[in-house]
Amino acid sequence: MTAAAIMVGLTLSWGLNYVAAKVSYAGYDPVFVSIARSILGGFCVLGWCRLRGIRVFERDGTLAAGTVVGALFGVEFLFLYVGLEYTTVARNTLLVNTMPFWVLIGGHFLLGERITARKLAGLVLAFCGLVAVFSDGIGAGSGATLTGDLLSLGAGILWALISIVIKRSKLVATSAERLLLYQLAGAAVVGVLVMPVAGPPIREIAALPTLALLFQSFYIVAFTYVLWFWLLTRYPAAGLSSFAFLSPVFGVLCGAVLLGEPLTVRIFLALGLIAAGLIVVNRPARKQVPA
Repeated sequence: MTAAAIMVGLTLSWGLNYVAAKVSYAGYDPVFVSIARSILGGFCVLGWCRLRGIRVFERDGTLAAGTVVGALFGVEFLFLYVGLEYTTVARNTLLVNTMPFWVLIGGHFLLGERITARKLAGLVLAFCGLVAVFSDGIGAGSGATLTGDLLSLGAGILWALISIVIKRSKLVATSAERLLLYQLAGAAVVGVLVMPVAGPPIREIAALPTLALLFQSFYIVAFTYVLWFWLLTRYPAAGLSSFAFLSPVFGVLCGAVLLGEPLTVRIFLALGLIAAGLIVVNRPARKQVPA
């Protein structure tokens, strides 16, 4: 029950993260937000590691794979953050959270993980959800553009590719904190490289966008991610992943309640299909009872 309560709180926080990012764009460019969030959060994670005595700078043969994952993570977050500026929170969170389904497809071809009939059913539900999102209409009236939607979908695909790279490398055995630092460092470096072609980093110095940026950096990155890793060390990953469907649910609802985004019938249909697909995919296989 404790783990379940914490997971509900975490998924709600991750839903709020999309809203916080959108709010921060009133004062800061999305690329700058990605850089600042990664650097501030990274220093907090380093402080956590020092406090807990977790060594993250020792040689363990993961530097090459960590560099690749960091670069992919940096591009993923650019897609996510820039895409979020050009689409709604509801559409962004639905498209990004298709990640588990891309992992299934990639794992089938790259990891030899066969897609079962049950997981195929989950994939079909998710695909129907994607169709519902893209058929919902885009344009100035909806607050969404095709560019924003495609970038958001690309972020979900890159997120899946990161998971596959981790599974195929020595990173699968490294500490969660070290893995997080690889990704935060990659996001900061990629952001700095892209910054010269992005817009002005500071659009307006105001309290609310700044608080939204600090919320992402210190609460989301430095607290919820570390708490998630702590849960993974104490509870079965399969049980925790069963709460994955709540993240897009909270993202859609937070966008509507806090930002006043319109919710159409097709968005609710997409939410239901993708959430159902996540439940089907993450449901543990039924164990055979010996005779």
